[in-house]
Amino acid sequence: MAKRSKGVPQEPGYVPYPPPKQRVLHRLAENGEAVAYTEEEYGVRKDDGLGLVEPVNSSGGLLFLSILITLAFGGMLYGLVQIAITGQWEILGRTWWMFLLIQIPLLGAWAGYFKERKAEKLRRAKNLPRPVE
Repeated sequence: MAKRSKGVPQEPGYVPYPPPKQRVLHRLAENGEAVAYTEEEYGVRKDDGLGLVEPVNSSGGLLFLSILITLAFGGMLYGLVQIAITGQWEILGRTWWMFLLIQIPLLGAWAGYFKERKAEKLRRAKNLPRPVE
């Protein structure tokens, strides 16, 4: 027999519902109605409408940013090759931290793109609209 909640009348032999297997997020969709999304169907964080700059959270926009950051990283690798060819290693001593710093947005952008792409596929399979918040 299930443990009774204090102050809640229950029938003898009451068994509460099991907790949901996946957490459900209730968000507004593009058509204005509230829709329940699982965390995988929701994708990356959407805009709450309070910021000055609207974040990029569509898979196309995230792909563009990922490619842009990858090109910047490629430019840094080209600079590293030029440092090695010319033997000016003192430049690398002053700029080595930039190679580590660009890894954070590079990995974050690609992870966000793949997460949103997977969410779009799941929403399309269940015929759910895209969340806007």
